[in-house]
Amino acid sequence: VQVVGAGGANGFAVEFAGSAIHSLDMAGRMTVCNMAVELGARAALIAADEVTETALKGHSHSGQFAYKAESWISDPKAIFDEEFTISGADIEPLITWGTSPDQSVPITANVPCAEDYISPKAKALLSRSLQYMGLIEGQSAQSIKIDTAFIGSCTNSRIEDLREAAKILEGRHVAKGVEAIVVPGSAMTRIKAEAEGLRAIFEAAGFEWRPEAGCSMCLAMNDDIAMDGERVASSTNRNFEGRQGRGARTHLMSPAMVAAAAISGHLADVRDFK
Repeated sequence: VQVVGAGGANGFAVEFAGSAIHSLDMAGRMTVCNMAVELGARAALIAADEVTETALKGHSHSGQFAYKAESWISDPKAIFDEEFTISGADIEPLITWGTSPDQSVPITANVPCAEDYISPKAKALLSRSLQYMGLIEGQSAQSIKIDTAFIGSCTNSRIEDLREAAKILEGRHVAKGVEAIVVPGSAMTRIKAEAEGLRAIFEAAGFEWRPEAGCSMCLAMNDDIAMDGERVASSTNRNFEGRQGRGARTHLMSPAMVAAAAISGHLADVRDFK
């Protein structure tokens, strides 16, 4: 999203390909495709392969899907309207600093400055975003303190996501003053996570485990609403103004990064906890 831009693929179908993509498990692929809507894409796909076939085994109609897989793969000489190349080896853990999913920086970087932009429109957007988020130009990403940590949403609450976050949390505890919530993405995920002992790890670390799967704080649903000015480290997909509550300030990141932030009390590099 940072490279193509929010809305940069409006009306298009997007295909993700390459060794980095095909090294992902199904949960990772689902997250990538889920985020394509933030590009404005009408659809997103990753060509079926052995990982797909393995994931489908045991499911009803799996034979039918396997049979069709060949027709779902792009021709070797397929022509695309536009192609982008991103080096997977160069990707660092990202966090958003603004009010759009494409306003992001590596956790080791700083919030942008006006001098980083050329057009008056981009400078004005930067100013508005920083004002809403309560940040200053050039501020270190890791200096941003949080009030709440939220792991959930359709984007990042599968069993694999919960396992990764639990690895960071095991033997550690949420920082004083931070409210932490985890909401499994489905009833099946909840049952599996509890059977694996993940709930116990989250609760021992100070997270509140929600037994009802659902959207929760992703869009300020039910009573899970962030207060005006409250800063949230969130594993969700959208950080628009007011998305998690009127005046709420949302920083998007991976579930493991949310766990690291919850422990630290501020945005933190998950690589320091492994």
